[in-house]
Amino acid sequence: MNLAMLVIAMSMAGAQDAPRACAACHPAQAKPQPATSMGHALESVSDCGILRAHPLLTFAGDNYLYRIERKGDQSIYSVSGAGQAISVPIAWAFGLGSAGQTYVFEKDGSFYQTRVSYFREIDGLDLTVGAANAKPESLMEAAGQQMDRGEQVACFGCHSTNSVHGKELTLDAMTPGIQCQRCHGPTDNHLAGIRRGDPKLASMKDLKTLSTEDISNLCGQCHRTWEQIASGGPTGIANVRFQPYRLTNSKCYDTEDARISCIACHDPHREVDRIDSHYDAKCQACHGGGKPAARACKVATQNCVGCHMPKLSLPGSHYKFTDHMIRIARANEAYPN
Repeated sequence: MNLAMLVIAMSMAGAQDAPRACAACHPAQAKPQPATSMGHALESVSDCGILRAHPLLTFAGDNYLYRIERKGDQSIYSVSGAGQAISVPIAWAFGLGSAGQTYVFEKDGSFYQTRVSYFREIDGLDLTVGAANAKPESLMEAAGQQMDRGEQVACFGCHSTNSVHGKELTLDAMTPGIQCQRCHGPTDNHLAGIRRGDPKLASMKDLKTLSTEDISNLCGQCHRTWEQIASGGPTGIANVRFQPYRLTNSKCYDTEDARISCIACHDPHREVDRIDSHYDAKCQACHGGGKPAARACKVATQNCVGCHMPKLSLPGSHYKFTDHMIRIARANEAYPN
């Protein structure tokens, strides 16, 4: 793309269309990223593929009946029981990972997380992870958990772009899903600097220069850092889905060695590769002689992840998460917290 076309593309792209502007110079990263699960970490109800594909979802539990019914571009969430009922439109769909999707509705000026979620493994509804630990004592408790301000900021902030400024929600400026600016920072000055030919204004922090520890903390903003989990939990199997914490607990973790960094194995601009054998070369970069202190496996040089990063079930999730605490895993061993 020549400079004139680049300037036109950037001028046409607003703050909520940064990927199109970024793709003018960074096509390999910016073009595939919006289609990833991270790119769809938050979806509007009208655009939600799962809700569109399931015109009626039902679940019965704790003496309440739950329904999510499609009506045009809306999905209506209804809960009934004990002679009472509530019916509200779903506001947002959170998550497009392999496990499933949770929903948020708004009532009387407050956001609520639905008490039921969609799970891919069962292709239907079940109680949201953690919801089974408390029995609802009212219709509203059965409908969902009210989100306080901190929870709103954390949830929207980790599932969307430009939804938080400081500690305040800015949903009017939000772009659903994780896009370029969420990790790389605001692009306005960068794009303006390119248009003006001002390299100082155009400069942005190069994430490739970050240390392994810095990358863990960057990803840990949403996937939880070691410090967050170590100081506040959760403990036990409940923290298996917090990859930076688990990875840091690995014996082979090195704060400065790029070969054990999150982005050594995962390209955040592309969908996660779920074929275990595709990671063998990453493991052999150290354990194949590339790092003297890293012992070679006596059993095999293939399917390293399948043995040393076991897949563990998080109760209620209908999904096995890959444990990122790299280790010699033994059958029936206690979960290493």
